[in-house]
Amino acid sequence: MTRILVHEWVSAGALADEPALAVELMPMGAAMRAALAADFAALPGVQLSVAACADAPWSGPAAALQAAPGEAPLAALARWAAQHDAVCAVAPESDGLLLAAHAAVAPHARWLGCAPAAISLATSKSRTLAALHAAGIATPLRADVSAAASHVVRKPDDGAGSVATQRLAERPAPAPGFTIEPWVEGVPMSLGLWVTAGRAELLAVNAQQIELAGDGQVHYLGLAAAPLDAHLAPLAQAVADAMPGLAGYVGVDYVASPAFGPVVIEVNPRVTCGYVGLSARLGHNLAGRWL
Repeated sequence: MTRILVHEWVSAGALADEPALAVELMPMGAAMRAALAADFAALPGVQLSVAACADAPWSGPAAALQAAPGEAPLAALARWAAQHDAVCAVAPESDGLLLAAHAAVAPHARWLGCAPAAISLATSKSRTLAALHAAGIATPLRADVSAAASHVVRKPDDGAGSVATQRLAERPAPAPGFTIEPWVEGVPMSLGLWVTAGRAELLAVNAQQIELAGDGQVHYLGLAAAPLDAHLAPLAQAVADAMPGLAGYVGVDYVASPAFGPVVIEVNPRVTCGYVGLSARLGHNLAGRWL
């Protein structure tokens, strides 16, 4: 039997010290946890464990693990990793959490996901855009895209989702930890990729549901499946080429711009909400690819 741990940072209770953020991210975290657990549980020869917490209990087809009282989240993850053969971990890039999760797991068990170099690069939105731009991929940094922008967006450089992301009519003063880039008009979209040894396979295209508040604050409401467009496959491969170390499921956020085509905004080096329901849509169990 192969012992697998599914550890989704929010539903594992690792944001207990940030209750407001935990409430905002919990539905997405729990949905990703459920999708991964269902896929792994359906594989033969797998003994599955799932990290849980009091605010997101687990009663599915797997053993539920909870951190001991007062135990630090990364310490719990390292302890559990030592009891398993492989770990599929989902964590926000914010504050280096995904990279820290890799460091906690790697000495003990196989990490199912991207390499540290790719995680580190994708953790910084500004460094990611610079790498993609240097590779010739359309981003908000491209001169014609930037010149056409009537607004800017300010967001945490290591942000997750739409947390603290705001569209503004004028460029604000720089603030520590934040990046400012041109706002690209168009339809917010995402790609779901599977990357193996540098080769990217386009699995899914999704339309992101985004709401702008009166003050420009960006709110993520969910996504809806869109038709798979083979013309986007070269873009998927170009992203993988520009970011060595991407592996397994990877999400790519972009804007479908009427003027410029797909403009890449950021890369998520981990499972995203786009994974939920994807195995059923594709007709095969994606989790098996990791093993």
